Amino acid sequence: MKSSQKFLSIFALILCVPILSCAGKSSSNEVPAPKKESYQHVTEVPKESLKIVEAFQNLNRYVADTVLQSVVEVDVEEIKTRNVSPIPFFFFGDPEDGNGLQKEYKAEGLGSGVIVLKDKNTYYVLTNNHVAGSASKITVKLWDSREFECKLIGHDERKDIALISFESKDDIPVATLGDSDSVRTGDFCFAMGAPLGYSQSVTSGIVSATGRSGSGIGNISDFIQTDASINQGNSGGPLVNIYGEVIGINTWIASSSGGSVGIGFAIPINNIKKAISDFVSTGKVSYGWLGVSLVEADKDFLSELGIENQKGAFVSQIFLNSPAIKGGMLAGDYIVSLNGNPVRDVNQLVRDVGELKADEIAKFGVIRNGQNVALEVKIEGREDKTVNDSSKLWPGFFVRPISDKYREDAKLPRTVEGVQIYNVQAKSPAATLRLQNGDIITAVNGRKIHDVKDFYAELSNETKECWFDIYTMEGHNIETQKFKF
Repeated sequence: MKSSQKFLSIFALILCVPILSCAGKSSSNEVPAPKKESYQHVTEVPKESLKIVEAFQNLNRYVADTVLQSVVEVDVEEIKTRNVSPIPFFFFGDPEDGNGLQKEYKAEGLGSGVIVLKDKNTYYVLTNNHVAGSASKITVKLWDSREFECKLIGHDERKDIALISFESKDDIPVATLGDSDSVRTGDFCFAMGAPLGYSQSVTSGIVSATGRSGSGIGNISDFIQTDASINQGNSGGPLVNIYGEVIGINTWIASSSGGSVGIGFAIPINNIKKAISDFVSTGKVSYGWLGVSLVEADKDFLSELGIENQKGAFVSQIFLNSPAIKGGMLAGDYIVSLNGNPVRDVNQLVRDVGELKADEIAKFGVIRNGQNVALEVKIEGREDKTVNDSSKLWPGFFVRPISDKYREDAKLPRTVEGVQIYNVQAKSPAATLRLQNGDIITAVNGRKIHDVKDFYAELSNETKECWFDIYTMEGHNIETQKFKF
């Protein structure tokens, strides 16, 4: 390197030192603005992609704007009672132990609802039974904060729905009811309501599944499952599709914490449409009644009946003088079809029979003793008093095969054959005959039986009277009295 070049380099370095030193010693906290060149890596959002996102956003806005004006917050008061001690400081025990005085108090609750019907100045709001079914005072709050006091038109515990109404001369939007039978897994959906009191909330997601069972929570409906966030306060609010139609009523969540974990359930709206009309006309839901007790039969049980790979519902018991008896149905029948449609399981059959009208002729396909039998039954209206009368429930117990494990544990002799009794119903014919859970039925009307198939085959032959030979838990052989039909 030439001497002149070395000089220039050293000179440049000397010039830079004070500049760097000044930056390090500056008392200012301002960060120097980055050079313009540092932004050059940012690219524009592709217009075509942006259009797709904007279209989806516009859809969300449309659904929210369309439906939210029909969604209400439901505020309720319920009169409850509690025990209070007449003695100060509870000297003689806990006031909740049942020995105190009864005192009434008001309990407040909150849920959601959706306006589904208008008749002149009367607006009808659909919600859950567990929200408004036992309320002493009901108030709804609209999207614009107007409040109206409501009256309870009707409620139904089996479906967990209630219909309330309020009066207004104003024009208030009514929600459009969709077709929940057309809902498919993967469909976009929106849950609306007042979760935790935050009115007019909207969450979105997809339909996670359809046809979920609700028997475990005492509800005869099947359910639409969704991952749209549902929390306390959402109960009774609508589940809505992308067309702004109500496809379900949000009802319950599966959660270990009590909050939303993305597993929420809504009653399909098609399960409710008839109930809305029933509420308005009679104040209660009308159900069709067949008069049987149904159970899900496992593979081993069905195998003993000679039934393989066939979905259906097993008639374990039948009400005497019921529509089923009059139509020729018997305990031991395996129902495989209703009005030409296949029966998937017990829950579905219970719902479908419930939707039938009184005096309607229903066609059932059953398997009896290995043979296909066609029956026509005239359906009657369901009455709680009749349904709860176990004295008419024949035979009043369930049976199951004698398992090898039970035979070994109970030291049951190999010579004892038949079926084992369980779940004897109180006040039923079985209770009248003094049958006990665990007893083994070895003969019906003196005819020996070997398995479940034999038991129901013999049971189906009796029309006037019936008795059983029993091998008891204590190892005794006895014969019951005769039960006369």
